[in-house]
Amino acid sequence: MRTRLSDLVKERLGTFGLTAPSIAQCAVGSALAWVIAIELLGHPRPFFAPISVLICVGVGLGQRLRRLVELVVGVSLGVGVGDLLVSWIGSGAWQLALVVALAMTVAVLLNSGALFVAQAGSSAVLVATLVPGEDVGGLDRMADALTGGIVGIVAVALLPASPFSIAAKHLSGVLDALSTVMERAAEAIEKRDVELAAEALEEARETQAAVEEFGAALETSKEITMISPLHWHRRARLARYETAAVPVDLALRNVRVLVRRTLASLGEASPPPAALAEAMREVSEAALLLQLELGAGRDPTLARQALLAVAARERPRGLGFSAHVIIAQLRSVVVDLLQATGMEHEEATAALTPLDGEPSHRR
Repeated sequence: MRTRLSDLVKERLGTFGLTAPSIAQCAVGSALAWVIAIELLGHPRPFFAPISVLICVGVGLGQRLRRLVELVVGVSLGVGVGDLLVSWIGSGAWQLALVVALAMTVAVLLNSGALFVAQAGSSAVLVATLVPGEDVGGLDRMADALTGGIVGIVAVALLPASPFSIAAKHLSGVLDALSTVMERAAEAIEKRDVELAAEALEEARETQAAVEEFGAALETSKEITMISPLHWHRRARLARYETAAVPVDLALRNVRVLVRRTLASLGEASPPPAALAEAMREVSEAALLLQLELGAGRDPTLARQALLAVAARERPRGLGFSAHVIIAQLRSVVVDLLQATGMEHEEATAALTPLDGEPSHRR
């Protein structure tokens, strides 16, 4: 119990470390947007300015530039529809329902993005309920939204999170998951343990969320290096993560097939040999090497060498059908991870020991 609590605290602190720059961006940017809208634009209550900073910057992963466009256009649409209708039909419950319905309908027809539609609807609500009687035009509120969006982008540029840390943390989660699943599958083969293989398969099926989070983190990291001059020099270092993204995803997909077949093979008359478990462990260790070398900002030469050693192994003899499939999937995982180290597909495939007459099991 104490160990779990300690791990949870470490995880939360690690997450806070990554989101702290975004929290600072939101706090400073909101105050700055409010001051600019009041002092420079002369708007008495520019509530759209700080709101747009929060939405543009956020505290999670996503595409801020796209969010800025959706924010400004969505707010403008909601404000425009709201101002137009409220000036004609007044305010009230049924008027509010009509304003929101029309604003969101137009937004869906123009762009089905969730943020765009939500901003159109929420802006229409504000216009129809909070501000209909004030002497504030729709153009002023649009200007507030644009001001906040621009301040949000400037905050990202001048108070940036580390793009490398974001990408490294999430890729580490993916490669940790891959390594753990491979290790469990190897142990299941050695112990002839069906339950352990089933647990490994369940873990493998839960890895896609980590892959998707890494993809979002990588997009955010690339965006930061594009926006912030402070991180332009990190583009080459981040490129290694871009190279690894798709092959690592494919490797995990192949691992799922491998573990599923491992579970099936343990019920056959001729289960996989221990030599196959050893090869799985070598691939598991190579995945961790890849994680460490990318995290250190180095070319993953050690991981590549370890994977090439597995690729050059001879196939065990006298295998059952499932074991043949496991070997085919293991070879596919090796090729995928070699590509993640920067090798071309043809070069990685050529490194495999030829298997005469064996059908391909790649996706």
